[in-house]
Amino acid sequence: MNASPPRMGLAGSAPSLLDAARALLTRDLRLLWRRRGDALQPALFALMVVVLFALALGNDPQLQAKVAAGVLWVAALLAGLLALDTLFRGDAEDGSLEQWMLAPVPLAWLVAVRTFIHWATTAWPLLLATPFLAELMHLPRAQLPVLMMGLALGTPLLSLIGAVIAALTVGMRRSGILVGLLALPLYVPVLVFGAGSVAASAQGLDPVGALLLLGAGLIVAMVLAPLTAAAAIRIAVN
Repeated sequence: MNASPPRMGLAGSAPSLLDAARALLTRDLRLLWRRRGDALQPALFALMVVVLFALALGNDPQLQAKVAAGVLWVAALLAGLLALDTLFRGDAEDGSLEQWMLAPVPLAWLVAVRTFIHWATTAWPLLLATPFLAELMHLPRAQLPVLMMGLALGTPLLSLIGAVIAALTVGMRRSGILVGLLALPLYVPVLVFGAGSVAASAQGLDPVGALLLLGAGLIVAMVLAPLTAAAAIRIAVN
């Protein structure tokens, strides 16, 4: 199903950024509903990772509590990585990326909207399930707000970094392993600061420093990642 460029308004004016975002969001949600079984795979995969860690660690609540934040962060990272290769590949195969480039809105804006959709379909369900998964891993409830704040700042940052990687490899066939090899080194600092904020809170230290670094990284990525990914898509398509 090809995505046509946003239509002109009744007065012949170009569509606004919100109109383009709404059109792309509607199209992606319709496609997502048609293959809703595949759409649930990242969330189910993250759930499986947490459950397997809980089973592997046995019935030791103290041991599970120590690694709970790291396990939840790894689950969020792997859930986003699982769907990363398909971020732009479907549009490249059906010719939608060429129409994105011809649309009367900036390509970086369409990339940002698609990245938001990727975050909303992979990380948002995990954020909703985090309180329940934290209880499963016996995470102290006092550390849950820090974990939730870290995931709220870190998972969009992971999606933005992943969008750049996906755009760089969109012209390659069978690039799944390459995407992982390129993305994981860039994901490590986010994982360190995210899990480190919870560890600092557990030790009675102030976790605000790590959270501020995640927030600063998110702001920088929101500005640079869509522009970089759009430039990579232009190179791959041309």
